[in-house]
Amino acid sequence: MKNTISCFLLLLIVFPILASSVEKKVYIAYLGQHNNGEKALHEIEKTHISYLLSVKESEEDAKSSLLYSYKHSINGFAAKLTPDEASKLSGMDGLLSVFPSHGKHSVQTTRSWEFVGLDEGDSYSWEKLKMGGEDLLSKAKHGKNVIIGVVDSGVWPESPSFSDQGMDPIPKSWKGICQGGVAFNSSNCNKKIIGARYYVKGFENAYGPVNATEDYLSPRDMDGHGTHTASTAAGRQVSNVAAFGGFAEGTASDGAPLARLAIYKACWAIPNQPKADGNTCFDEDMLAALDDAIADGVHILSISIGTAKPLPFEHDVIGLAALKAAKRNILVVCSAGNSGPAPGTLSNPAPWIITVGASSLDRAFFAPVKLGNGLKLIGQSVTPYKMKKMSPLVYAGDVVVPGVPQNVTGQCLPGSLEPSKVKEKIVVCTRGAGLRVGKGLEVKRAGGVGFVLANAKANGNEIACDAHLLPATMLTYDNGIKILEYINSTKNPMAVVSPGRTVLKYKPAPFMAGFTSRGPNVVDPNILKPDITAPGLNILAAWSEASSPSKLPEDKRTVKYNIYSGTSMSCPHVSGAAALLKAIHPDWSIAAIKSALMTTAAITNSLGRAITDAGGNNATPFQFGAGHFRPIKAADPGLIYDASYDDYLLYFCTVGSKSLIELSSPFKCPPNPPSTLNLNYPSFAIPNLNTTVTIRRTVTNIGRPKSTYFFSAKPPLGVHVKASPSILQFKRIGEKLSFNITVSPINDPTVKKSEYGFGWYSWDDRYYHVRSPIVVYLP
Repeated sequence: MKNTISCFLLLLIVFPILASSVEKKVYIAYLGQHNNGEKALHEIEKTHISYLLSVKESEEDAKSSLLYSYKHSINGFAAKLTPDEASKLSGMDGLLSVFPSHGKHSVQTTRSWEFVGLDEGDSYSWEKLKMGGEDLLSKAKHGKNVIIGVVDSGVWPESPSFSDQGMDPIPKSWKGICQGGVAFNSSNCNKKIIGARYYVKGFENAYGPVNATEDYLSPRDMDGHGTHTASTAAGRQVSNVAAFGGFAEGTASDGAPLARLAIYKACWAIPNQPKADGNTCFDEDMLAALDDAIADGVHILSISIGTAKPLPFEHDVIGLAALKAAKRNILVVCSAGNSGPAPGTLSNPAPWIITVGASSLDRAFFAPVKLGNGLKLIGQSVTPYKMKKMSPLVYAGDVVVPGVPQNVTGQCLPGSLEPSKVKEKIVVCTRGAGLRVGKGLEVKRAGGVGFVLANAKANGNEIACDAHLLPATMLTYDNGIKILEYINSTKNPMAVVSPGRTVLKYKPAPFMAGFTSRGPNVVDPNILKPDITAPGLNILAAWSEASSPSKLPEDKRTVKYNIYSGTSMSCPHVSGAAALLKAIHPDWSIAAIKSALMTTAAITNSLGRAITDAGGNNATPFQFGAGHFRPIKAADPGLIYDASYDDYLLYFCTVGSKSLIELSSPFKCPPNPPSTLNLNYPSFAIPNLNTTVTIRRTVTNIGRPKSTYFFSAKPPLGVHVKASPSILQFKRIGEKLSFNITVSPINDPTVKKSEYGFGWYSWDDRYYHVRSPIVVYLP
């Protein structure tokens, strides 16, 4: 009896403690308008603690629960709360909203600049052949003194891409710091990397202290992703660089080589998981990074981070912070995400953000596999290892251990292959579940001598190359079918895999990567997203020497430069281009930079045909937005669609929360805010065209003083589009003229309904061609 009572009393003591511990999570509190500009951070923290004290039992508890106080990105704070405490807090005066941190974002994981015409030494490129014109880099002074903030996994500062040799002193406008930590001190910053910070409170709240074998508690990058994105945007020109095995050898020449970099590490290695699985980035840590970046004085923010699914604007911390950045004319560039080819999957849909999809460039890494019947299938690989002779060839689904689920038998997942059936053989695996590099590792573990990875139908012709740990190549979907047919056609299939080799001027290029996330924009279908596409497939850039080419724990190789794929790679391409435009046109608004990039983008490839998807079908604006970016053209676009911070607030009145706007700024929403279709955007989407819709737009002349522009359109099938007026006559630079676009459904029974159609409209004056995409859904 005594034992029973003792156990009961113990449960009464322990259970509430355990319950409290389990229930606590991070919430972000958004306050109303406060004059934080003059307040010191400790004063703001004191205010935030006073709010917490109203729901906590002691001042000590209130202080310990506060993770971050935000001043510049939003007026609010992040704190550890129980749901009950969060509910009580949300009812207090002065608090607009209290919402749970959505926790883990993920990173969306140099020939590309030659491909778009920016390498001074390149005499032949798709872009230069199509455009000509002044040398953008020289005109922009290589991005001199433009500051790009990179929110990511940190940086490897010793990379030659971050040398400050010959650079001018740090701009006087810079207000940031170089924060020390493990294996990182102030000497790791220079005139190229002018600032570095790290943010870990959200991560450590979820996972505990950072494991020193998995990541550095400092701005130093142990992963490679952050180093790659930073160097893509603003790395120096470095000669004689290559990926592991000598692939893509040449001069690394990145977007804005004299721009400055500010590093904000908010993404961390997931404990007890391979780095190849990707980093994790917590809302509260990213918001703290963005808060500092806005105050530090960056001009561009490059954020190769996205969510698993789109978030409403009120809970989108990147979008909310980017809106505050827009007030200071700081341009935020974000990746669309890697959740393709499924529709409606893209991240970062706010119209004050440039959202970037991923496409290919004109470089390939041919690695053929020769079959026993003499057929040679051209695959791609950045694996340099040679096979000595032909070896038996098997399909992974035929050599699995018992119990592997039927739907994944061919995918070479960890532990799935039977060594006795794999030893000394080449194994054909299919894409799907699991990591590409993980599949190769499984073949090696089971004793295989070679590895062939065959695309699934959804991947089409997209080949993201990896540095595998054994001889390997990757095949398109069609070639994957051929190798499986060969295996099934003979009793003793044989093959040999050749090492990869670099091939330039590969055509057609670009095409859209299969992984790039797609529209429609499910948060606001009236705003077409993504905005633009840029190279994101097999991109060479600087890498962390604490990581390996594959990022697998079994991989002990180190490299200074690595080939990597993802919208994470395309995002900094646009960030670098935006920095060049900022250097040439320092007075341009962020909307002007976006408009210039979008209205000059290309929708044809190096063969002069429509850009395709990974399967060879014509791609759509849901994949590439306005098209493939062309930085040289964007420097002189003729007309721009401009928008102000107040325009974005008015937009938020319609699609977001009126109270959130009115209580956090002096701006007052009208009783009936206009449709978001009338935001002055360089594209438009109509998600349900039942009747005639009229859209208002305004363009600003920044081309030639006296010019006349004529309207033309190629509308979607079943849609009529006209403009009024259809001729715009400008008399001076800076003049603004408005027009209405009328969009009407056509009564045509032959036109397919219940699907989206795509087209474009443009303004032309014989010199400038200012094009905007159109997307319409016919019910």
